[in-house]
Amino acid sequence: MGQRLITDFFIRDVLVVAPGLIGKNIVTGNKDKGFQKFMITETEAYNGIDDKACHASRGETPRNRVMFGEGGKIYVYFVYGMYWMLNFVTAPAGIPQAVLIRGIEGFDGPGKLTRALGIDRSYYGEDLSTSARIWVEDNGVTPSYKTGPRIGIDYAGELWKNKPWRYYIC
Repeated sequence: MGQRLITDFFIRDVLVVAPGLIGKNIVTGNKDKGFQKFMITETEAYNGIDDKACHASRGETPRNRVMFGEGGKIYVYFVYGMYWMLNFVTAPAGIPQAVLIRGIEGFDGPGKLTRALGIDRSYYGEDLSTSARIWVEDNGVTPSYKTGPRIGIDYAGELWKNKPWRYYIC
């Protein structure tokens, strides 16, 4: 069993946390039905109010409020009327940053992985350091990874679209 990541891991800058999550395991489930682990294979960083692709760029709203709190919480939101997107809030309170989990072992794409993990609105605000149904473990694996532009954010403009803030296993 790996070591559960605590709040201190997440209250760092998103550009440190996002690549740092590559190779870590997401653990989900419950003690009655059992737990499953999946290695994180792809992440994207969203870097606060100046980042035009970040939900926080337009200020605090009921939808993104958790991003303005302390890192280590879950930010989920619904897209295309069919998919929940799983994000981990990073940085100290007042600095709204988050990491989108784009891929896990066996599931490429943020919508596919949330379906596989059973992620829904009820996970909004969940604390990764204390939750009994979802957390992240350091399994001692530090794989090589590459960086690239983020996906699906053309609305943010060329500068923000082309930031190399997507991290993925080679």
